[in-house]
Amino acid sequence: MFFFFTCGTHTFTSRLAGAENLTVQCQNCGNFSGHVYKRWEWFTFCFVPLIPFSLKPYKEVGCHICNFYQDIKYRPDVQQQMGLGGGPPAQQGPGYAMGPPGQGQGQGQYK
Repeated sequence: MFFFFTCGTHTFTSRLAGAENLTVQCQNCGNFSGHVYKRWEWFTFCFVPLIPFSLKPYKEVGCHICNFYQDIKYRPDVQQQMGLGGGPPAQQGPGYAMGPPGQGQGQGQYK
């Protein structure tokens, strides 16, 4: 008697709710083909998903051209478009002084 069992993994992918129509630039290939996905990886036994590899699904930007996935916590541009905040802090240009006038960058007192 011979029994044949298959074990493996399966990834369930769907668009993230609230960002279904969002298309962003892929940071790997540069194409504007990135979409925000929710992905879950599961261990399967005989093609039946049994055990998830994580308790929460991954929220990632995925490109279908180069098959590159990147977590949205590393994409502040996507977080801003989704309304989650997370953008880079406002930076001042090199011509602006920091602090009180006359004591900023390059504006010291002459002796």
